[in-house]
Amino acid sequence: MQNRFLADSYSRLARDFGEPEVIWQVAVLIGLLIVAYWCARILRRKLDARRQSCFDAVRFGAESLNKALFPLLGMVFVSIAQLALAPFIHTAFLRLALVPLCGITVIYMMFYVARRVFSRGGSEHEAGALLYLFEKLVTVIVWVVMLFTVMGIQDDVVRWMSSVRFNFANAHMTLLSLASGVLWVCITLIVAMWAGAALDDRLMRARSLDANLKVVLARVARAAMILAAILISLSIVGIDITVLGVFGGALGVGLGFGLQKIASNYVSGFIILLDRSLRLGDMISVAGSQGTVTQIRTRYTVVRGLDGIETLIPNEKLITDVVQNHSSYLTRGNAKIAVQVSYKSDVERAMQLLVEATEGVERVLQDPAPAALLASFGSDGVNLELSFWIEDAAKGTGGVRSHVNRAVWRLFCENGIEIPYAQREIRIVGGNAETRADSVFTAENRGDGAASAV
Repeated sequence: MQNRFLADSYSRLARDFGEPEVIWQVAVLIGLLIVAYWCARILRRKLDARRQSCFDAVRFGAESLNKALFPLLGMVFVSIAQLALAPFIHTAFLRLALVPLCGITVIYMMFYVARRVFSRGGSEHEAGALLYLFEKLVTVIVWVVMLFTVMGIQDDVVRWMSSVRFNFANAHMTLLSLASGVLWVCITLIVAMWAGAALDDRLMRARSLDANLKVVLARVARAAMILAAILISLSIVGIDITVLGVFGGALGVGLGFGLQKIASNYVSGFIILLDRSLRLGDMISVAGSQGTVTQIRTRYTVVRGLDGIETLIPNEKLITDVVQNHSSYLTRGNAKIAVQVSYKSDVERAMQLLVEATEGVERVLQDPAPAALLASFGSDGVNLELSFWIEDAAKGTGGVRSHVNRAVWRLFCENGIEIPYAQREIRIVGGNAETRADSVFTAENRGDGAASAV
């Protein structure tokens, strides 16, 4: 009696095969599938146009959604036609056609949901492996269900699963209740993760929120949704969630003793995100590593060095150790250049030329204005110092300092400002007749190390 769907459908098809009713059903089915194909094509174009301005996470999985449009619209149109024609003719053929249309729609819709869920979770390799496993599992389950439905044995399978009983601790369960429980857990988790991904996209598009605050809100919301999904699914299955109180207490003790470091890193991660001591893009130095902050995870922070190598630094170190942040909220930094001029040179003119050397140099700010200072009087000349501010100092100051030094050298040469080099007088007292007289050598400190003797 439970197999009435299969028996009735096949008996009517066998009886009415070649009759006008079957021919009309085939014609209606083909016509509706053609209409569904063109409607799906129009919808794909509109959806693709809207996705051009969306994030990658939104575009990820769009292919599965596009493939689901045709069987989905076909299922809707055939269902409407089957209900409309049922009072006039037998619609056994249309009822059988609904089975593969519904199954294929479910497969592609689950693919789309899975791709949206895994688009932001974990690395690309891990997400790809989980996605492949999920898609294969969904495909097998849906096709098995479609096969059972077409064969008409789905009710027999359900009765057999409900007859298989076993005990789990103090709970009495059946294979059917276990399967339904796993199904509900998967459904609620997928819905929660999908909602978390959608909220993440919405937060990332918000311009009024700080980047760190976006990350905190997205992760807290996703964790809360997953926890709520687990509790709801357990309640649906019939498991008393009050027993989780014991588990929560044991987990707290474990975090306090065995997982102290891990808990410390997680708490430190939320502290860093909330107090905004570090931001994405900051150039920092910590624990012997220097680089740019590319990711702030709940357990660790990713720092990409100047050589391109990424270092995972536990968040606890960023809280307890000394961290040098080379990035300024004003994005500018001060640089100084020391130069020495001869005592015979015009010191005032030299100081003016130092200030002129900064003009026209890229990233050198004129407000605050560069300043030349007389630092001290040296043994070989007057020590001058040039102080100026550089825009976007986190990008480096070496190139800017080199441009300013070259400008200083050029201006000093054009204006006759002498940069002295060290001179030393060495007296050697000889021990024989040839060197008994004092010989005086004057060594000039040159780049090639040469010396002249007098």
